Amino acid sequence: MDLQQISELERAAQGGRGELLRLGVGILFIVGVMFYAGLRGDGEASLILVMAAMIGGYMAMNIGANDVANNVGPAVGSKALTLAGALVIAAIFEAAGALIAGGEVIGTIRNGIIDPNLITDSDTFVWIMLAALLAGALWLNIATAVGAPVSTTHSIVGAVLGSGMAAAGPAIVDWATMGNIAASWVISPLLGGVFAAAFLYLVKRSITYQADMAEAARRTVPLLVGLMAWTFSTYLILKGLNRVWTVGFWPAMLYGLVVGVFVFIVVRRMLSSRQGIVANTKESVNRLFTAPLIFAAALLSFAHGSNDVANAVGPLAAIVDVVTSGGEIHKDAPIPTWVMMVGAIGISLGLALFGPKVIRTVGSEITELDQMRAFCIAMAATITVIVASQLGLPVSSTHIAVGGVFGVGFLREYLKSNYDRMLSEIKAHHPEGDQVAIEGFIARFEKASVEEKGVMLRDLKERSKNAQDPAHFSKGERKNLKKVYRRELVKRSQLLRIAAAWVITVPASALMAAILFFTIRGMMVS
Repeated sequence: MDLQQISELERAAQGGRGELLRLGVGILFIVGVMFYAGLRGDGEASLILVMAAMIGGYMAMNIGANDVANNVGPAVGSKALTLAGALVIAAIFEAAGALIAGGEVIGTIRNGIIDPNLITDSDTFVWIMLAALLAGALWLNIATAVGAPVSTTHSIVGAVLGSGMAAAGPAIVDWATMGNIAASWVISPLLGGVFAAAFLYLVKRSITYQADMAEAARRTVPLLVGLMAWTFSTYLILKGLNRVWTVGFWPAMLYGLVVGVFVFIVVRRMLSSRQGIVANTKESVNRLFTAPLIFAAALLSFAHGSNDVANAVGPLAAIVDVVTSGGEIHKDAPIPTWVMMVGAIGISLGLALFGPKVIRTVGSEITELDQMRAFCIAMAATITVIVASQLGLPVSSTHIAVGGVFGVGFLREYLKSNYDRMLSEIKAHHPEGDQVAIEGFIARFEKASVEEKGVMLRDLKERSKNAQDPAHFSKGERKNLKKVYRRELVKRSQLLRIAAAWVITVPASALMAAILFFTIRGMMVS
């Protein structure tokens, strides 16, 4: 065996040790949760609590490994944050959101998927929740293993659907609610993609398509950052702090506007007082969006922790409530502090241990991101959630964020193809062999603003029409000029894989939950 083979074996062994370390830390967390839960019950109740806490901790880790990637993936892909920095920020703010604003009371039946009045037996209710938790966690684990970002909410909703149907048949399901959830598979990514593409086009038209990008950035970036502060403050008040500070939509908008105006003034003064901070390059303009992206990742993580921790601890809280109340099923279950801690720590730990794979998928394996594109995706995520909430549209934050990434990528494809068509027109309207004239025109064309580009192309076409022989290309050469090379800037394989994972999330988790319900019931009854 030569030295190269030994080195390859050592690298393989190091990778294996890393996997074992992550697995070991995860198991230690789950064992610790089980031990603590065992101290809080007696007899059979203690066994149920231990099982529920074990599965709840496992679910929380899988939420951290998959769902949180949507908050920090674009920031990592654009190089605004390193992977390590993103993991630290997201872990801190996810836990803070869960513990500070995670709420004290939560519905035990997620989103009204099933009718609790049809479940009169507390044992059956506990089995439904156990099966739903485990099935949702298993599906998230599978999705994370293949690097597919899926909706945590849809995973647990499908699981509750499946275990509920296994317990009491199709009549227990609220099919109208399920119809809304199915509609969100289409609504969420489309809205996210449209908003993200619209913001990116706005940024390009107002900054990068201008001849003096530095001046355009000093004029426009404060407005964009102020708008971001407005939307994020409103989003945080409505979605992140709604359980500790109840504010209506319009007051939240007003408070957010105050924050936005303050940020706008600060950023404008900073750029005005430091003239050399922005050079006339796209890279220099990109750097202006780095700090806003870091704040965006932190605030999105806080809001996510305050809301989606319910997906991990909601069913667990329901089981704890039934066990500690002597078998009585309540519509709302108070969440004990230790249960909230399981969700907060589990989400943060799962993100740190197993999150990088999905973060890379969202951040760099769909399309190439820079700070401007990532900024547009973050804006799209917040505005879409706010608008959809006010219109009563069912949306998924996961689907919105990933849809935003695809929207940015497809807009880039369109703009590149459109620019190639314009270059072909320029070449087609110049005499054959006049390369100096072509290069000179293209150089002026690239420096021109969007409006000036349109004028230049119209003038070029008019001159060609008035000339007797505007170009001397052969028929074959003219045909080749019209064949614009289409640059695929979005990985179609990722699009198909992620879309397939989204579509099968609810039925897959429902099927697993039904099987697990029958398995758990068989074990308990026997």
